[in-house]
Amino acid sequence: MRKIVLPLVVFLCSVIVTNGQIKNVDDVKKSLETTNKDTIAWTHGGVFDLGANEGFLHNWAAGGELASLSVNGLFSGYLNRLHHWDIWSNNLDLAYGLTYAYSTSFIPHKTDDRIDFTSKYGIRADTSNFYFTGLFNFKSQFTKGYNYTLSHFDSASTSKFLSPAYFTTAIGIEYRRGSNISFFLSPIAARLTLADKYYTTMTDQGAFGVPYNKTSVFQFGAYFSGRYLVNIGKKAVFKTRLDLYSNYLAKNTKNDTTGVIIKRDNPGNISVLFDNLLSYKISKFFNITVGATFIYDNNIPYITTPQNKDQPGNNLGWLQLNQTFSLGIEYKFH
Repeated sequence: MRKIVLPLVVFLCSVIVTNGQIKNVDDVKKSLETTNKDTIAWTHGGVFDLGANEGFLHNWAAGGELASLSVNGLFSGYLNRLHHWDIWSNNLDLAYGLTYAYSTSFIPHKTDDRIDFTSKYGIRADTSNFYFTGLFNFKSQFTKGYNYTLSHFDSASTSKFLSPAYFTTAIGIEYRRGSNISFFLSPIAARLTLADKYYTTMTDQGAFGVPYNKTSVFQFGAYFSGRYLVNIGKKAVFKTRLDLYSNYLAKNTKNDTTGVIIKRDNPGNISVLFDNLLSYKISKFFNITVGATFIYDNNIPYITTPQNKDQPGNNLGWLQLNQTFSLGIEYKFH
């Protein structure tokens, strides 16, 4: 009897201890999301969304697209390393979308394309929530982009992978509360923009802020990056991000070949990235995602069309908007 009871007691004790350890690990992870603790740990998590929309019409009196299909994917993940008062945080955001329509012979048109990676290393100043932080950010895209309003749009692309590519490095102060709140401010921020010479020779103004016939441009200025994540109830999550950049070196430039003066304004003309994402969980694997990204950059000139070519301000920057709505499959990991 003892031979049976003793192993059974040992097994039950081990189960209780193991369950307690797992619960403690989960509790630590949850607390690290909103607080900063003196600990040694890796934390990671994220979400992958895959959505699709389909439509088909037959003898539809109101008219419309005969057949269409839209597919889009979104990945947002983080990986953090906490070592006592130091923290190494990494965020990766990827997005890609295509739409197919009968009226365009089902030739895919790109609706979204984004690569955005940020890595920060911070040393905690004291027991407060302030860190001395160094930051690196990289932005680009996966595939070629086209102006689909043109009849022969595929004869010339407007962008491609690493053209443009934006590299930003900065040193500053960061206020953070766990993984959900982060405000980073740097008065010392360098930015390098790369572009293929093919694109910079398409107009007298160059492309993506890179001068005519050049492949890169260097900027030096101030940088702010704020991130905030909040759980709305048990089913919804809202993420927002605001990036601001002021170039100390901003000034008017002139095309040496054509003599055209290109307005770059002054350091007060700040580049803006405002990114928002709301995700609502319908069931275990299905969710609704709504996103909106706003970009203003004075280095990217307003797109001139036959309709607006005579309007004033075409040599100024322009507001870019990317809005998405998706119903699809969601997978979360942590």
